[in-house]
Amino acid sequence: MSRVRIDLFSSLDGYTAAPEPGDDNPMGEDWGPLTAAYAATRTFRRMVFGDTSGEGTTGVDEDFAAEFFTGVGAEIMGAAMFGLHAYPDDPDWKGWWGERPPFGSPVYVLTNSAPRPSIPMDGGTTFHFRSGDIREVLAEATAAAGGLDVRVGGGVRTAQEFLRAGLVDELHVAIAPIVLGRGTKVWDDLRGLEHTHTVATKVAESGTIHVTFTREGGR
Repeated sequence: MSRVRIDLFSSLDGYTAAPEPGDDNPMGEDWGPLTAAYAATRTFRRMVFGDTSGEGTTGVDEDFAAEFFTGVGAEIMGAAMFGLHAYPDDPDWKGWWGERPPFGSPVYVLTNSAPRPSIPMDGGTTFHFRSGDIREVLAEATAAAGGLDVRVGGGVRTAQEFLRAGLVDELHVAIAPIVLGRGTKVWDDLRGLEHTHTVATKVAESGTIHVTFTREGGR
């Protein structure tokens, strides 16, 4: 049975980076330090940077990075994570993920500007644009996943919408050992999540705290 999974990044004070206009730094100024330990892992370097040298960190961070890329058959993301906020009026804009995005599966982009033509990319990724109810989009993504999991990739407001609707089976939050004091709050209106999901934590060699919320039995 397909599960719905989310992976988020947070600072110690509960913030994640806020997206910025343009494609030079689309995830925000604080995204780099917030995700530094993840980006240093062997799996991330291979899957995102195309580094086949085998270089990169191992250990707990690597375990979570490897799991991130395993067993996902479809992705859902918000318009900002795709990059529509960078060039909202450019019909030829294909997002900021490059010609070979790291997903390798159908990706459903939630946007009020839908309908838009789907965009097939190298490596098996096709971006589809949807403006319907999130439950309808999730049903379409689940069918496309072919029994594999559906990942809600973010941004954080999209993730929060799925969490508040009770649609998420597993949430993983990587809490970096930094204090931002600004950005987008990760935990807004998510009170009581520990009562519906089982909580576990692991501390990585980098100091990153990996917190998982898992619902038994699915939706």
